[in-house]
Amino acid sequence: MKLSARDAAAYFRKPDPKGAGVLIYGGDAMRVALRRQDVIKALVGPNGEDEMRLTRIAGADLRKDPAILGDAIKAQGFFPGPRVAFVEDATEAVAKAIIPALADWAEGDAQVVVTAGQLNARSALRKLFEAHPSAYAIGIYDDPPSRDEIEGTLRDAGLTDIDPEAMNLITAYSREMAPGDLRQTIEKLGLYMLGADAAVSVADVEACAPQSNEAALDDVLNVVADLKANEIGAILSRLYAQGTQPVALCIAAMRHFRQLHTVASDPGGPAAGIGRVKPPVFGPRRDRMVRQASNWGRINLEEALATITETDLMLRSANTAPERALVERMFIRLAMLGRRRP
Repeated sequence: MKLSARDAAAYFRKPDPKGAGVLIYGGDAMRVALRRQDVIKALVGPNGEDEMRLTRIAGADLRKDPAILGDAIKAQGFFPGPRVAFVEDATEAVAKAIIPALADWAEGDAQVVVTAGQLNARSALRKLFEAHPSAYAIGIYDDPPSRDEIEGTLRDAGLTDIDPEAMNLITAYSREMAPGDLRQTIEKLGLYMLGADAAVSVADVEACAPQSNEAALDDVLNVVADLKANEIGAILSRLYAQGTQPVALCIAAMRHFRQLHTVASDPGGPAAGIGRVKPPVFGPRRDRMVRQASNWGRINLEEALATITETDLMLRSANTAPERALVERMFIRLAMLGRRRP
């Protein structure tokens, strides 16, 4: 039978132990693989493969020898417990081999778990599992994980006490990260919080999240926005040593000061304007942006944007001035500008 998104989420949390099996298909191989791992682990347990209760069959091998799936379903292992016959990377060409195996399936046989790429509604594989009375077909799409799915992953990592702001940040990360990266981040967070009595905070999540190039750029942007002109040179030297280009610094500065301008321009003040920033910010970074927008004021921020635009045009023109010197001058001018009374 075909499962809706809601029913699929319930199935992934607790697969039917008496079902004939499941077809998991989708265009994102990583998302499909993660779901397949969840299902197999729930059915045979963490030691299923070591106890030889999991049989792996490549789709290409099944095409060459259609009988191996039926044999795997009926085979009895040395260890007691539920068994799974897993067919990986199935295509329409192997549907004919799966049809008799499922038709001959009986309670007590190994469950059949099949993964495939994107399948259309006319797919023989989909029709086979959707029409079977005790087998399931689940499509995996590129939608961000639901709140329930995120909470389930957190529970698996041993994380149940989470600050609301930290949960909002994890949800924001789930819209930006690949599913595998998100799961690894949460698993890392679980190890990071091992033995801790306090709730998971925004700082804890940020400490475990992958550090992108944008995160490294934040250092110099915050130094400038906090008007610490004497620290600019040292941070720029470090960024250049890491391979950061002057144009990238200018683009990052434009993005940051546009966000500050959005915050400072809200009629309700910076405390209300911070809610308009996209993507949303949380925790200490949120407080810092509110403080920066308040200190600068809308007028100074508009002049700052004009300064950044002027430098950006110079970097993209035939100007022969050293690019690094232009960017350092821009940052120093900005830090001086911010000291004016808004």
